[in-house]
Amino acid sequence: MTTERSEPANNADERTMLEGWLDYHRRTLAWKCEGLTDDQLRTASVQPSELSLMGLVRHMADVERSWFRRVLAGEDAGPLHYTEADRDGEFHLTEADTWQEAYATWQAEIDVARRNAAGFALDDLSRGRSRHTGEPFSLRWIYTHMIEEYARHNGHADLLRERIDGATGD
Repeated sequence: MTTERSEPANNADERTMLEGWLDYHRRTLAWKCEGLTDDQLRTASVQPSELSLMGLVRHMADVERSWFRRVLAGEDAGPLHYTEADRDGEFHLTEADTWQEAYATWQAEIDVARRNAAGFALDDLSRGRSRHTGEPFSLRWIYTHMIEEYARHNGHADLLRERIDGATGD
């Protein structure tokens, strides 16, 4: 697999720009995982941290699910990899956890996210509400938050990948 990435056009409209940057960061995370074995993708960064590339992908599958299903669309979609008893379950990997499953689940959540977002304008408010304030979110806010979330975790992915095999690059 060769992940193609391109930045959105410098003169794109706002929605195209936001969706373009979100897709760019989604593809960046996939690129950071490219060419590694399941064992390498499960490799934690440094003790005591359990942070791994596969864990980040599983985390982002849950983040996509939360923001685009539960919050934006108001769906009753439970978490994929964590529970109330294990809030960091996406990072608690076993030998049974595979890249094929993690990647397919993540991509399926991205597909649903795109479909759900297509039904909203940037200023439209979410059907779900903030668990902290009870207020809805605009799609624009969700897109901006997701870009920030991916960008932050892609920084983690940079360090994880370099530790695994020395590969660097933005």
